[in-house]
Amino acid sequence: MAQVIEVGDPADPRLDDFRDLSTADRRPDRPGGRGLVIAEGVVVVERLLASPYPVRALLGVRRRVEALAPLLERHDVPAYVATAEVMAEAVGFHLNRGVLACADRAPAPDPLDFVAHARTLAVLEGVGDHENLGALFRNAAALGVDGVLLGPGCSDPLYRRSVRVSMGHVLAVPFAPLEPWPDGLKWLRDSGFSILALTPRADSVPLSEAARGCERVAVLLGSEGPGLTSDAIAAADHAVRIPMARGVDSLNVATAAAVAFYALGVGERETGGTTRQG
Repeated sequence: MAQVIEVGDPADPRLDDFRDLSTADRRPDRPGGRGLVIAEGVVVVERLLASPYPVRALLGVRRRVEALAPLLERHDVPAYVATAEVMAEAVGFHLNRGVLACADRAPAPDPLDFVAHARTLAVLEGVGDHENLGALFRNAAALGVDGVLLGPGCSDPLYRRSVRVSMGHVLAVPFAPLEPWPDGLKWLRDSGFSILALTPRADSVPLSEAARGCERVAVLLGSEGPGLTSDAIAAADHAVRIPMARGVDSLNVATAAAVAFYALGVGERETGGTTRQG
């Protein structure tokens, strides 16, 4: 059972895992970053507690920590209770969600483990914006995508902002680097996947047309602005587009991913889900 501990001093060394979270050296994907997974808010902390990531501690105002009490009964970790003011001074910003948790990273899965049984994958190149990445993982979870493969230039999915925007779903959707790049796409094709590269290029074909009859699909998505590199598109089976109204040629990458996953009928495998805003 978690140990609930009152903390009144923001300089208390027991809060060091949560200290100055907005500074660059706290990012796990930067040199000097501690590599910890940070969850914000009751819903995301619940998902962290249910994940394979080894939880180290919680920090929150009393009512938020109490809301997590049923889950904390199964975790032998400290849960530090503080005022909102003490939390803000320790963390470096005011936290509207009222509770944080930190965890060590779990070992990255071998892509062979989830690709072997997958029907639909997202493959990303150059998706460097943490919030886009988090939204993409949330969409992947909602629409039943089996895993995410990361090419060059992608941000760390476990950075705090990505975890928050994903609503904690990044902790459940398997992901791994795809190397080498773009030659790793050939491995996917040899594994039975049709690789569809989303691009507004004039020679692209409608997504639904290219996907017809495909049993296993890898959706290739690029960064905001530049999009996919020519090498990545050349390595795909088809360059595809989402048909749009005249005068609009592209969507935000997370939005495009959601439309593509839905168009492929990925979400039809799961029924009875509910929509939760957050």
